[in-house]
Amino acid sequence: MIRVLVADDQAMVRTGFGMILGAQPDMEVVGEAADGVEAVAAARRLRPDVALMDIRMPKMDGLQALRLLAGPGVTDPVKVVVVTTFDLDEYVHQALRNGAVGFLLKDSGPALLIEAVRAAASGDALISPSITVRLLEHLAQPAPAGDDGGLSPRELDVVLLTARGLTNAEIAEKLFISVGTVKTHLSSIHAKLDTRNRVEIAAWAWERRLVS
Repeated sequence: MIRVLVADDQAMVRTGFGMILGAQPDMEVVGEAADGVEAVAAARRLRPDVALMDIRMPKMDGLQALRLLAGPGVTDPVKVVVVTTFDLDEYVHQALRNGAVGFLLKDSGPALLIEAVRAAASGDALISPSITVRLLEHLAQPAPAGDDGGLSPRELDVVLLTARGLTNAEIAEKLFISVGTVKTHLSSIHAKLDTRNRVEIAAWAWERRLVS
């Protein structure tokens, strides 16, 4: 079972998400939070597999809560999917840097909500490619030309496919390699780029205009 925490200041949103996720045979909502302080406390107490976190909440906003649960220096980060009504919110890039492992728009519908939770829990494709592209394309800032991060040509191939939202299995099929080899490449990429998840890899690629 994928254990999910839902943090949102709107009771209707929490109830709606809970009904959708609770209807899945492999998911259960183990807790809810109406503000950031409550979200941090619940996440630390319940240790959910995935936390859905709104950005704008009282007492402590989602960005602060995210930093406490998954930011730099957190030894055992919670997998947090940021949920927002703003697809080009100025806070999203900061959330990315603070350890968010996915992004979801509130009006995306039940299917994408379920997909985002399952993806985050598995550590595979974190959100739908369309949202990844739309957010990172507008938020990424140019980086110095020629910065390849010390990646090998094959690792760069994996980075580009990851930035386009492909799963490990899809990358393996595209490059004619095994899923295990893809995971090995990703481990090396994380070490070289100092990234912790696939979203940060995608951000690195977009910042360098490697993906169009």
